[in-house]
Amino acid sequence: MRELEAQVAQLLGRLRDLEARLAQDSTTSSQPPSKNKPWVPKSERQKTGRSSGAQRGHVGKTLKMAEHVDEVVSLPLTGYCACGHAWESVSAQGHVARQVMDLPELRLQVTEYRADVKVCPGCRHRQHASFPDDVPGRVQYGSRVHGLAVSLNAAHFIPLERTTEILEALCGAHPSEGTIVLNLQLAADRLIDFETQLKAALLNQPVLHADETGSKVNGKLQWMHVVSCAQLTLDGQHSQRGFAALEAMNVLPQFKGILMHDAWSTSFKLSAKHALCGAHLLRELRGLAEHHAQVWAGELRDALRLVYHQQKDGTITPDLVIAFEQQFDALLDAGLKANPPAPPVPGRRGRTKQTPGRNLALRCQQHREAVLRFLHDEGVPFDNNQAERDIRPWCVKRKVSGGFRSKEGGQHFARIRSDISTLHKQGLNVWHGLVSVFRSEIIMPSFCC
Repeated sequence: MRELEAQVAQLLGRLRDLEARLAQDSTTSSQPPSKNKPWVPKSERQKTGRSSGAQRGHVGKTLKMAEHVDEVVSLPLTGYCACGHAWESVSAQGHVARQVMDLPELRLQVTEYRADVKVCPGCRHRQHASFPDDVPGRVQYGSRVHGLAVSLNAAHFIPLERTTEILEALCGAHPSEGTIVLNLQLAADRLIDFETQLKAALLNQPVLHADETGSKVNGKLQWMHVVSCAQLTLDGQHSQRGFAALEAMNVLPQFKGILMHDAWSTSFKLSAKHALCGAHLLRELRGLAEHHAQVWAGELRDALRLVYHQQKDGTITPDLVIAFEQQFDALLDAGLKANPPAPPVPGRRGRTKQTPGRNLALRCQQHREAVLRFLHDEGVPFDNNQAERDIRPWCVKRKVSGGFRSKEGGQHFARIRSDISTLHKQGLNVWHGLVSVFRSEIIMPSFCC
C-alpha cells in the first residue's frame, strides 16, 4: 500500500511538472517570445491608463517642403472664369506650390577608365598607366553595388537569391549568388583590423553583456555569441556553446570588469565579477508563483520589482536597501523550506534532481552578490537587455533566411554584423560604412567609449 501511495505521489509530481512546462511562455521562463500564444502578454510593464500613441507635449514630425528643388513643373491656368473671361489673357500674380519627393530612376552608372599606353623609343618597352586598386578586372561592379549587396544580406538578412532579384529590380545589376558570397568574404577580410581594435576596446569597458543563441551551419547546430556594451558589439560564431567559444572570441577570458549574463554556468568560470540578469529572475519567479503555487516566489518578485523601480527613480535609500536585503534572505529561506531536498533515488548515481523552486532559491543564495549587484555598483544595470537586443538580429536572420552553408560563412557574417551594429550604435551611417569597406577607406567607429 505504501509503495502504491509513493508511486501515485511521484506520478502526481511529474504531472504537475509537465503542466507547468506546458504553461510556460516568455513571461515565466527563458522561452523566446516567438513561441508565445498571440494573446499572452510579452512584457513586465504595467498598464498606466494612458492612451496609446504620442502623449501630450510630444513634438510631432511631418514631411517638410524642401528649400532647394531639382525640377520645377509649371502648371498654367487655362480655360475660362465663371464670368466667361479667358484665363490665358490674365497675368499670373503668384503661385501655389506642392512638392513630390521621390527617388530618381535608378540605373548603373558606367565609368570607363582609359589608361594611356606608351612605347619607349629607346628599348621599345610597352607600358600602360596604372589602374585604381578597386578596378582589378576588365569589367566589374563598383563599391556601391557591392555595399548594397552586403547591406541587403547582412544588415537586412535577405537571402542570397532574393538579394540578386532586388539588385536587378533596383538598378539592373544581376550579380550571381557566388559574387555576393565573395563580397561578404572580402568585407570580412578587410574588417580584421576593425575587429582587433574592437576586442581591445571591449577589454577596457567597466561593464560588458554576454549572451548566445543557436543557429544552423550546414544543417548542424552551432552557436552565435555576442559580447557588447552600449557603444560596441562583438559577434562570433562557434561550433560549441561552452568555454572554447569564449576563448576563440578572445575577450571574456581576459576581461576583469563586471560581466552581466543570465546565470549560464560557463560564465561563472570567467575571472570577471558577475552580475545576473534581473529580468530572467523575474520571469522565473513569476513562473513559480503562477504554475507551482510558490507564495514566496510571488512575494520576492514583487519586492524585487519595487526596489528596482525605486533605484531607477532615484528614490531608494540605504535603509530601504538594507530592508530589502533582509526580506530577500528571508524569502529565500522560505523558498528552501517550501522545497525540501529530494531524497536520493536508490540505485541512481549522481546528483538527485531537485524542484525548480529549490534550484532557484539555491542559485540566488549562492550568487547573492551577483543578483543584487545593481543595487551597489553604479553603472550596473538591472537586466541583460543590452545583450538581448544585440543577439536578436541573429534570431531574425535564422527565421528569415535560415542558417549558413559553411562555418567560414557564419564567421564572415559575424564580423560584418559587429561592424554594422557598432556603427549603428554610434550614430554613424551604416550604408556609407559598408561602401567604404569596398573603397579601402574604411570608416572606423570610435573605440574610446
